[in-house]
Amino acid sequence: MSRPPAPASRERMVLTGYFLGLGAVMALWGTRMPAVQDAAHLSTALLSLVLLAAALGMVAGLTAGGRLARPERLPALMIGGGAGLAGCLAVLGQCTTLTPLLLAALVFGAAHGILDVALNSAAVRCQTAYGRPIMSSLHAAYSGGALAGAALAAATARTPHTRLFLMTGLVLAAIVLVMAPRTRALAGPGQPVALAGPGIDERGQVLPGPKLWLLGGLAAAILLGEGAAADWAVVHLHSLHATTAVGATAFALYSAAMMAGRLAGDQLTAAFGAPTVVRAGALLSAAGLATGVSAASVPLALAGWAVFGLGLSTTIPSLITAAGAGGPTAVATVSVTGYLGLLAGPALIGALAAATSLSTALLLPALLAAAVAALAHRALENPTP
Repeated sequence: MSRPPAPASRERMVLTGYFLGLGAVMALWGTRMPAVQDAAHLSTALLSLVLLAAALGMVAGLTAGGRLARPERLPALMIGGGAGLAGCLAVLGQCTTLTPLLLAALVFGAAHGILDVALNSAAVRCQTAYGRPIMSSLHAAYSGGALAGAALAAATARTPHTRLFLMTGLVLAAIVLVMAPRTRALAGPGQPVALAGPGIDERGQVLPGPKLWLLGGLAAAILLGEGAAADWAVVHLHSLHATTAVGATAFALYSAAMMAGRLAGDQLTAAFGAPTVVRAGALLSAAGLATGVSAASVPLALAGWAVFGLGLSTTIPSLITAAGAGGPTAVATVSVTGYLGLLAGPALIGALAAATSLSTALLLPALLAAAVAALAHRALENPTP
């Protein structure tokens, strides 16, 4: 295997750091949500408004990022989005009433969206310079950051979230600013200024509309499953009379398996191609989850969630890579569509569970994974190298 160009190696290191930090911030925000709710004296309905504000901000940030992102602007968007996200985390910890919390959550979501588009667009660009798949390992860094953030939240359970958010936000913002010269260098000489791919114009902005929406639909299907794992895995184990400690391991096993799959994903993609790897993984995830939720067994349920995460691990990196052939706007479109699945999924599963049973409702992500397997080759043919 040939050694990648030195600028591409440096860019990969910088991007890995950003993905790690993004995962850590999102895990801290999610795991300490009950403390935020208690500090602001919010009912469940009002907390939902805060989450909705963050979601609306993210959609706006993804859309704006897709319009603003050009190769020469990506470093500035990464610095601004990263520092803004970390700063908003610090501010969110200090909000004790609804109005400032809503405003902070809105800006937090917008910064997240801008950073997401910039990072994934830069990752596609870096992968082009490498000449081989690296997207999966970069997304593995996000998973690793999320696990680290969850571990930090658990280790500091007795520390007020106000202090944890403030210190973590300030430290991460400082790191972004210290690393700003290296981030700005990503647009320097020797870096590719266009995304390469079959049938792409010199700005990297051409991608057939039907294929773009197919990529977005598959992203929504996969992220619906990720949302189901985050919100319903523990509930599912609880329904099987697992202890609280055992139930909490369900999402941890899912996350660890997803990170492991992403660490191996680049080698698998290089060897067999993205369509084959995604199809095989989606079939594995469908079979694993269907078995896990159909059996009234705690060990099988835990194994099912782990296999589900392992099977889905390479799908989103592969979809982002394929969307990258159409430039940042296409990346933003796929991200927005996928995020809608993440938002709607848990509520849809809850409604299905109310009408049937939780085990039956959780077959929906398995069925969607099977659909992804059936459409993988059509969506991922001729992806960006």
